[in-house]
Amino acid sequence: MKSKLLLIAFVLLGNTFAMAQSAQRMVDEFLTNQLQSPEVVTFQMQQFLMGHMPELPSPTSSAEWAAEANRIRQHVVNDVVYHGWPKDWVDSAPKFEDMGAVPVPAGAGYRLRKFRYEVVPGFYSTAVLYEPENLEGKAPAVLDVLGHFPTGKSEPFEQKLCINQALRGMVALSIAFIDMGELRTADNSHYYGSDLDLVGVNGVGLFYLAMRRGLDFLYDDPHVDRSRIAVTGLSGGGYQTIMLSALDPRVEVSIPVAGFDSLNGRLERLPGEPGDYEQLAPGLLDGQGYQTFVAIRAPKPTLEINNAEDSCCFRAPLVKPDIYDAIRPFYALYGKQDALQFHQDTQVSAHNYQQDNRQQAYRFLSKWFDLPEKPDEIPVEKYVKSYTELASGVPADNLTILALARQFASRIQHAPIPSMSAARSEWAKTRRASLARVARYRPVKVEQPWYVANTNHSTVESISFRFMLSNGLSATGVWTKSTWTPESAPMVVMVNDKGRPGVDEQVGDHVPEAANLVDTGKQVLALSILFTGDANPLKDDVGSLGYMMTAVGAPPLGLEAAQLIAITEWAAQKWHPSELSLESSGYRMQLVSLVAGALQPRLFRSIAIHQGIHTLVELLDKSVKSEEVPDVFCLDLYKDFDLDILKAMAEPATVTETDYVNLTAAKQ
Repeated sequence: MKSKLLLIAFVLLGNTFAMAQSAQRMVDEFLTNQLQSPEVVTFQMQQFLMGHMPELPSPTSSAEWAAEANRIRQHVVNDVVYHGWPKDWVDSAPKFEDMGAVPVPAGAGYRLRKFRYEVVPGFYSTAVLYEPENLEGKAPAVLDVLGHFPTGKSEPFEQKLCINQALRGMVALSIAFIDMGELRTADNSHYYGSDLDLVGVNGVGLFYLAMRRGLDFLYDDPHVDRSRIAVTGLSGGGYQTIMLSALDPRVEVSIPVAGFDSLNGRLERLPGEPGDYEQLAPGLLDGQGYQTFVAIRAPKPTLEINNAEDSCCFRAPLVKPDIYDAIRPFYALYGKQDALQFHQDTQVSAHNYQQDNRQQAYRFLSKWFDLPEKPDEIPVEKYVKSYTELASGVPADNLTILALARQFASRIQHAPIPSMSAARSEWAKTRRASLARVARYRPVKVEQPWYVANTNHSTVESISFRFMLSNGLSATGVWTKSTWTPESAPMVVMVNDKGRPGVDEQVGDHVPEAANLVDTGKQVLALSILFTGDANPLKDDVGSLGYMMTAVGAPPLGLEAAQLIAITEWAAQKWHPSELSLESSGYRMQLVSLVAGALQPRLFRSIAIHQGIHTLVELLDKSVKSEEVPDVFCLDLYKDFDLDILKAMAEPATVTETDYVNLTAAKQ
């Protein structure tokens, strides 16, 4: 008798094991299927962003536009660029250290001096000043800004440009670009501007202060005519040119060279014109854009130079309709149509500020600064200096973007979480409103669930979905359960940094969770939300699209939390499970899950987190790159919140965390 019972037990155990193995095979079959292509996701994101492109105003008079331009200028400078930056830093006088003269041959007609200057306390940059040899009285001045050129101020085209400006009677100040020349270091990579965002200061402010200090220097120079100051630069220097000359009224003449485009133009030509972090900083394109920045220059002289066959970006025939043709009516309001000019260079098929483009700049400066016209460039090749000769030197302990972000982070002290129930509830309500503002959370709905595929085997059934959301974006998901499990059974919503395929991966000694949940009588809804799995855009577009979304005021974190909440609410209405719980794996989905739980604390009964981190500070400590994971970097997020605060806000849901992950430091 005992032997028969043992035999029956072994048979039942074997059947159970076989069923578990079968469930695992079937879940593997449909969880990893691609339900939409990255090309489709990229297109949806392009459409979403194009819908956020601000329309140019249509003023009817110069007075009307002048007032509106001033409002835009004040908003961008004070609410966007200087967001979070200490006022005493912003308002401080320029601090330039004279690092000595650079020898030039006698009779060369100009003189050189090197400087280093403080951008913010502890963060220094460098500059070279070019002056006419016999400078008397007041002279016009040019701030020459650079783009992504590793040798910085010693670039030959930059030196030729500045020397020619001095030989034409202008004072020229060439300033370094962050992460180029003497500021070239891994921790100054521009995407670390997102780390500044995280700790409560808009990273674009550092870039803006770096260029504005140069303008401050020229404005205070006793030899400079304050009414005749220009800015010019190529590439990232072109971006700096339009930013500074649009936002600072002290700039009279602006000559940006191949440095920007409208948001639509960037989107139409992805990934060819993606833009760096500082060009797509948080809120920078929310309500205004680069077209606006050119328009608010009116009626001041502006020469846009672009190359017909640029090897990088911003080709003249492609950008001209948006950044020149569309802006002419604004200059017409003032009767100053001739003050806005566009030059298409056809001499060099490259991203360049070579002789033809420089000569265009000399002519434009001479005209508007009332200088003798010398249209041809003066040959100065023999005067070009080496990198070492122009190096000013920065302090050995000079801060970097990342170090500055860590410094801000070290000063953040979050208020204690209330321990008493009533106080905690009121606290959470207030914090919830703040979190919605920080994440720019806007609720969405599942507008149309697409029933893409299904399976129905002897023990497991599934339906695969594409979820079309009301904001035009999408996510994918697979619902599955055992055939004997009722639709009222508890449901587990699962998200993973890798999307649905990651949901059923074995991590360490753990049995793949999705199949295990199905075997134990649960319903499972495995999702790929935005920027995960098959809801990811093309790989080369991830960083750019993430930055663009943040720039237009729709950071990925808020979009992802909205998707998770909307799809869960839809699932609750469709299947009416007796309870809903959430399981996430990976530090990205940890953050999204906690934000969703904090915003809708009664949606999930429990939230289980695997492979997460202890604190957002780990993102800074391990130099995580925002261009790879744009969803975890959100302006003001760590300044106002950390993971423990979000967990407390998710109550009454219970939050458990296991298997913390050790982030790997970013490779430089």
